[in-house]
Amino acid sequence: MQRTDFHEIEISSRRFYSILVTLAGVLVAAAYAFFYMESQGHFVTGMNNQVVWGLPHVVAIFLIVTASGAANVASLGSVFNKPAYQPYGRISLVLAMSLLLGGLLVILLDLGHADRLIIAMTHFNFDSVFAWNILLYSGFFVIMGLYLWSIMDRTATAKRCYQPLAYLGFVWRFILTAGTGSIFGVLVAREYYDILMMAPLFIASSYLIGTACFSLVLLLLYKLEGRQLSEVIKSRLAISLCLCIVVVTLIELARHLLNYFIMGYTAVEVFVLRDAGAVTLMFWLGQVVIGLVLPIILLYLPSVKRSRLAIASTLIMLGGLCQLYVIIIGGQLQPLRLFPNAVTETSGNLDIAYSASLPELMLSLGGVAITLFVFTIAVKVLRLTPANS
Repeated sequence: MQRTDFHEIEISSRRFYSILVTLAGVLVAAAYAFFYMESQGHFVTGMNNQVVWGLPHVVAIFLIVTASGAANVASLGSVFNKPAYQPYGRISLVLAMSLLLGGLLVILLDLGHADRLIIAMTHFNFDSVFAWNILLYSGFFVIMGLYLWSIMDRTATAKRCYQPLAYLGFVWRFILTAGTGSIFGVLVAREYYDILMMAPLFIASSYLIGTACFSLVLLLLYKLEGRQLSEVIKSRLAISLCLCIVVVTLIELARHLLNYFIMGYTAVEVFVLRDAGAVTLMFWLGQVVIGLVLPIILLYLPSVKRSRLAIASTLIMLGGLCQLYVIIIGGQLQPLRLFPNAVTETSGNLDIAYSASLPELMLSLGGVAITLFVFTIAVKVLRLTPANS
């Protein structure tokens, strides 16, 4: 097999520092938004007593799910022994860790009382899925860091550790994504969440969104260097995306059918799919049309499969963001049924609405900015980019 050489990304210092300064500006705005919400309180956001997870949580879960899927390219090269993907394993792992870092920072700052993080990390309630995920997220950084070391180091010790770490990383990502989906699947009080199919849905969605994110980043890196990405890897990525789209579509369809016909959650399904206003529009136009239908058309047709990978990947990521918005926000907009088998009356207004405030938007963009900031520095100082692929 031909030896692959790696190098730091070859872009001018002016362009490199321009990117960092732009991202730093977004981070400053995000920091201001955090301190503003922390000092003023919950009422300056669009959230309320019913909608307690807003846009920052949507973006945070999006980044976490994408992180798990972005590392899939490294697994394809090592666990499944696909030589075409092996030169891109370094970029895949660094991108995955950068995405997870951005997602966790948004969650930490959005939950409030970030100063109490040390308590959450030292006092675990193992009856809570949230506590499990703290361990899973921490382990992700350790395992992926060691996995990256085993790829980059050419010593005999690293070579011996390479395959075991590859398998461990693959299994860990699988469990991590299932754990993230289970956060919602075990919330029986919310009818739209209360189904364990959330775990396989999040796993399939992570593979789809993560592969799309990796494809877009890889194309951008090659564009910055003035090089062309191999048509072989473009074709393979397109095929992977098509397969993931089919799997996500089937699982999503099964989830809605089970909710409607088996679980008896007819009212919440009708609400989200027909009566939820902007959430309904996000489902049909954002998730279904933009995130699933248009990308598979672009990727499947032979005449456009190779030239439209970047567009399809962007649409998939937008669709994935809409999917999580529908799940997280839409699931909270339906009023709780406190007494399922009884007739209840209320004198209050049951109309629940949510509109993200500017501070929430800035905090969400801060998570994306820190991801890009860390990744940009990494590809500039580390030899991650294959030189002869």
